[in-house]
Amino acid sequence: MYRLTVRQHMMIAHSFTGEAFGPAQALHGATYVVDATFERPRLDDNDLVVDIGLATQVLGEVLGEFNMCNLDDHPDLKGRNTTTEFMAGMVFQRMADAIKAGRLGESAHGISGLAITLSESHIAWASYRGEL
Repeated sequence: MYRLTVRQHMMIAHSFTGEAFGPAQALHGATYVVDATFERPRLDDNDLVVDIGLATQVLGEVLGEFNMCNLDDHPDLKGRNTTTEFMAGMVFQRMADAIKAGRLGESAHGISGLAITLSESHIAWASYRGEL
């Protein structure tokens, strides 16, 4: 299986509901380093997994929806604990939709798997991976 990863980042604010979150129940910020890893069993006709430029651009556009926002105010996220794990799934779904819509080019239709990893520090990160 071939894999290619591109990286972007986003800065968000949010708060959590529930005693399990302790002091993180208060409004706080996070800067996530976001990795998108594209997988395919065979390279395309140009010997690529995906166009790096398009993948980086589309990841940036997807993250732009959340970047510099208070996620507590985002209409799609109301009432959710926007944990690192939850947000990895949100970014995954938006990137999967972009691939299916052809936003990463024709050769991206050969992508069979996608993993999104959000790193909130050098000691903690979460991922969501799925087949396409």
